[in-house]
Amino acid sequence: MTDDATSSELSEKSDLRDRQYGIYQCNDCENVVLTLQDCDGGMTCHGQTMERVTDVNIDIKPPDVKQVLLDAFGLPKPGLDICLCVIGEGPMPPSDVAEQLDYDESTVRRYLNRLVDIGLLEKSQLNREDGGFVNVYHSIDVTEMRRDTLIGFYAWAGEAAALIEEANLTKEEYLDDDYADDLNDVFWDRFEGQS
Repeated sequence: MTDDATSSELSEKSDLRDRQYGIYQCNDCENVVLTLQDCDGGMTCHGQTMERVTDVNIDIKPPDVKQVLLDAFGLPKPGLDICLCVIGEGPMPPSDVAEQLDYDESTVRRYLNRLVDIGLLEKSQLNREDGGFVNVYHSIDVTEMRRDTLIGFYAWAGEAAALIEEANLTKEEYLDDDYADDLNDVFWDRFEGQS
């Protein structure tokens, strides 16, 4: 790869103009917001139009869906497989999901219950002809799922943003004050127990 290709590749990664989302910053304060919708007239802060951010200085690696679902919702690949199976195939008992995906039924049950807790699936009881009932799992409304997963992700991203801001303030405080320890010790002590 040539130096020109490397430079071009880096500039493409940092260019935010063609993204499906918009990031806006306030010119009067440190407020930064994210939106998935194109807002007519842009976003406002303090009654003033915010400036759209068109590039970023930090090289951002785009996430893949598996990593996002794992980080935001604690949902690894088997959980995603199980969720997609139920959404695609309709109401299913755990035994059918396990058979279709060739997963252990106890694993399937654990993830199905987690998916219900997250709000991606619902659980109901189906009466059997020979008596008794079986739990079946099915998808929630797609519009509701879209809204809930986006809000859940934004809440997770807000928590992540708050941690990043706290980390920046910790570095600023360290530089302003006279610490005996080095920044590495002070920084990680401040965030101990938050991982």
